[in-house]
Amino acid sequence: MDKIYPHTLNNNLADSLLYAETIDQMSPLLNTSSALRLSRSLASSFSSTKSHLFLSSSCALHPRRFPHSSLASLRASLSFRTQSTIATATMGDAPDAGMDAVQRRLMFEDECILVDESDNVVGHESKYNCHLWEKILTGNMLHRAFSVFLFNTKYELLLQQRSATKVTFPLVWTNTCCSHPLYRESELISEDCLGVRNAAQRKLLDELGIPAEDVPVDQFIPLSRMLYKAPSDGKWGEHELDYLLFIVRDVNVHPNPDEVADVKYVNRDQLKELLRKADAGEEGLKLSPWFRLVVDNFLFKWWDHVEKGTFKEASDMETIHMLT
Repeated sequence: MDKIYPHTLNNNLADSLLYAETIDQMSPLLNTSSALRLSRSLASSFSSTKSHLFLSSSCALHPRRFPHSSLASLRASLSFRTQSTIATATMGDAPDAGMDAVQRRLMFEDECILVDESDNVVGHESKYNCHLWEKILTGNMLHRAFSVFLFNTKYELLLQQRSATKVTFPLVWTNTCCSHPLYRESELISEDCLGVRNAAQRKLLDELGIPAEDVPVDQFIPLSRMLYKAPSDGKWGEHELDYLLFIVRDVNVHPNPDEVADVKYVNRDQLKELLRKADAGEEGLKLSPWFRLVVDNFLFKWWDHVEKGTFKEASDMETIHMLT
């Protein structure tokens, strides 16, 4: 397709060259309307303020004197705001163009850990790609996850309702916290499931405002792993190898509204009533598929161990339960 440039460019040559190269690199990925949007967005970004770029005025050199090596520096000088402009423009025609800004950032910044069905690390991929159903169906997006089941000292289970802005399974009720260890050194540690425990501690703070000192990593007890696949809405879904982490602690909870719509503690009977309502379709109540799998296959027998203080005896990290 023809490359599209603005009618008016900033007089700063560095801005102009960086602008042109950005369009040139992105144009094969864009249709005409997206290219027009990107052109206008970048023109605005480059001309409205110099603070968008980490450039000094010394870069405004005559074209014939502009050193070739400086172009590499310019490539690296895009600010976060300019990169966000590109991402927004390129996705403007997509069905998820209206995605919540916080969820969009997490979708593109977070790198999930890709694994095989034996839980061996085989690579990494963006959270966005890992949850696109069409990519899940290729069989290449299985990634590591965790589900935390946090009980207070009255042996009540803390549940959360996912926020309305969540990309997958919005407003469904689920266990305390469900997320992913990321492709980073501290969350790749396999010994004693330490990487997954570190990730659980991080996300309990992010989602529920539970401080790290309330949930020491050595207090998480991994009970088992399960592999499952579940569609969300046709566009999104899950294909996860899920670590099931149990912990008994009294904690301070301060839910993050970007992640969590509501929370509540339930005892066994209250959970059974929640299941009944979900099955009957009452009050529009829905449960996440991974939570339902744990409830139907493991939870109530493990609850016995929670109350007796013997759930370490129930731990079986050698088995990966195939529940797809």
